[in-house]
Amino acid sequence: MNTLDQLKQLLHERFDIDPSTLDPEAPLLEYGLDSLSLAELMFTVEEHFHVDFPPTQQDVDTLKGLADVIDNLRLAKAA
Repeated sequence: MNTLDQLKQLLHERFDIDPSTLDPEAPLLEYGLDSLSLAELMFTVEEHFHVDFPPTQQDVDTLKGLADVIDNLRLAKAA
């Protein structure tokens, strides 16, 4: 399962959002996530993917953008 699919699954498990309705390019706020929910999502993502988001990366607002940041962090960690 790729990063984007894992993120969709996490959103489904944590916030009961149907993965089939998620558009990777749409702002996460369109799915009813407020700033508190987004913070919770970031903690969940860090734990799930074993990455630490630097403050400069905390402003990602789409699922695709989040997946790209995670992939880059994981590549840097593996190097």
